[in-house]
Amino acid sequence: MAHGSELDCSGHSNDREIETIEEFDDVVGHGSLAGYRVQSVDLTDRTFPLLSLDCTGAVFLGCPMQHDAAVKVRAEGALVFPPVPHLPFDPYRGLLYTADELFAELARGGYEATPDARAYAWFQETKADRDIFASMLRAVHDDAISDALDEHLVGARVVGVMGGHAMARGTAAYEGAARLGRALTRSGFTVATGGGPGAMEAANLGAYAAPHRDEMLPEALELLAKTPSFVPSVSDWAGAALDIRDRWPGGGDSVGIPTWFYGHEPPNAFAGHIAKYFANATREDGLLARSNAGVIFLPGAAGTLQEIFDNATPNYYESRGEPTPMVLVNTAHWTEKLPAWPLLQALAAGRSMESRIALVESVEEAPAALARLGGGLP
Repeated sequence: MAHGSELDCSGHSNDREIETIEEFDDVVGHGSLAGYRVQSVDLTDRTFPLLSLDCTGAVFLGCPMQHDAAVKVRAEGALVFPPVPHLPFDPYRGLLYTADELFAELARGGYEATPDARAYAWFQETKADRDIFASMLRAVHDDAISDALDEHLVGARVVGVMGGHAMARGTAAYEGAARLGRALTRSGFTVATGGGPGAMEAANLGAYAAPHRDEMLPEALELLAKTPSFVPSVSDWAGAALDIRDRWPGGGDSVGIPTWFYGHEPPNAFAGHIAKYFANATREDGLLARSNAGVIFLPGAAGTLQEIFDNATPNYYESRGEPTPMVLVNTAHWTEKLPAWPLLQALAAGRSMESRIALVESVEEAPAALARLGGGLP
């Protein structure tokens, strides 16, 4: 059962979420549904327990159920939020996405037929309409994703790996990011990325490769290099990644946190768990806030630069407690091409975050720098 803590209407913390049919059946065995929150569980075949058990104060979020059951639980004071028809996503979902879920129908209909592409198309349409109901559904969905992400990461030592989406497969930079993801995962960290292509995909690939023999990663990199980018075909790009997973099943877990806000950037298939958001600001802050063991910044452009200072701000004010380590990789990039490092140094001078930042030349140096700065301490 999920163990996300929440507040009930009286302000008391509880731990009473049900997110699968197995969890529902387990709770039913204890004789009461009073006070539980049931998230996106199909209860059409569970009419008897719904009719027979106490449902006082329960909340049913997007749970299909028979009419008699719905009438009875409402009469007991339960709140029933019915499923929303004709949506390409579930706003009440209780679990993170998987690549197989987001890329379903890829082989038969191409990327445009996938749930991921259809959700983006819905987002574009409703955003243009300025529909208040649609914006409410997006907010409910993103809050449910945040809850699922927190539950998934309980106790994890999370290292964020940030970097540009333009980093192509087949390049030395992509290979380096993949080796970094593998090294971090083998050291016991959970790698978290922005969940998209480029450096993000490479780090998630490295995490996926961690349980496999060392030779697996260069072999996978060679195969992926045949489809270097998601342009011009997302279908070919995603299909190549799914082929790698089929060839080497049982990869290591990592987290991808992408967004439909950047619809031209599809999610990568190597993250074991995907927290996809409609609101990019929620996604950005959430990714950095959950990187409790530190953040490694690979070369990137505007998005990565924004993430550096998005992370520096709470470190500067210590608004999240002890500043988390920040490691910037590639001296020339961060001192000459995009000179974020001098500004970061000036910002950190005289504050506790000064001892928590480092600039290194290569990805091979990043894990040691992270450890030197105190990385790994949530």
